[in-house]
Amino acid sequence: MTKILASKTIAILAPGAMGSAVARRLSENGARVLTSLQGRSEATLKRAADAGMIGAEDDAIAEADIILSIVPPGEAVALAERLAALIVRREKKPVVVDCNAVNVDTVRRIEEIIGSAQAPFVDGGIIGFPPQPGSKSPAFYMSGEHAKDVAVLKDLGLDMRVVEGPVGAASALKMSYAGIVKGLAGIGSAMVVAATKAGAADALRDELAMSQPALLARLEIALPDMIPKAYRWVAEMREISGFLGPDHPASQIYEGFARWFEHLAADANGEAADAELMKAFAARIAQKKA
Repeated sequence: MTKILASKTIAILAPGAMGSAVARRLSENGARVLTSLQGRSEATLKRAADAGMIGAEDDAIAEADIILSIVPPGEAVALAERLAALIVRREKKPVVVDCNAVNVDTVRRIEEIIGSAQAPFVDGGIIGFPPQPGSKSPAFYMSGEHAKDVAVLKDLGLDMRVVEGPVGAASALKMSYAGIVKGLAGIGSAMVVAATKAGAADALRDELAMSQPALLARLEIALPDMIPKAYRWVAEMREISGFLGPDHPASQIYEGFARWFEHLAADANGEAADAELMKAFAARIAQKKA
């Protein structure tokens, strides 16, 4: 078994925070992990090296056993087109897994692109934070007829779970889960900023402590945590809006969250006025508990 696992070559595109952390977990469990480092920053090169990733040319990536696409949702289709062009002329086809926060229509489009290269495709959705040394893996939900073809990922340290259903089932789960969790963060942050500007921050915090203590505890962590991530959530909110569909009454809620997260990202890189209000609200929660 060990020799079989050690022979597995996994390509991960790209070596971002999640991709590099997943690569570390896979390499620690015997996989050979490739990535593309062309044009990447010094910080990315260091992150990839620390994770045990091997920089490789496109031809080597196309020869991997499994390719995991882990990129911002807005880049998922372009990466699929790039991969299809690499794979189409190869006799041995890798299994391509799209692990991105994209809606069902988007992932089906990606399936068609990869299918045009006659490569097996798996719809994936990651729920959880990047794995840290000594911590458990986030959940990797997989769906589609080839989902069980990547079961080796479980042996290589990932918490892989098969969602019974076609391509789109795993992405639907991801969209629904993110819509709830990040939607709550969006609602909470918007109301905290509004309440603070209106002079009601202390009253809001005290009322939540009495009537919604679990929600207040969540905000203590979520408010400061979301500030550096807001820019990454913009495209994801628009994917969730697309998941609901243009005629769904709630789709505009997620378009609104996309605009709110755009604002927070710009604020964090500018005056950070709203970011400081959110941090202060979270800090006051901690002070009240002390």
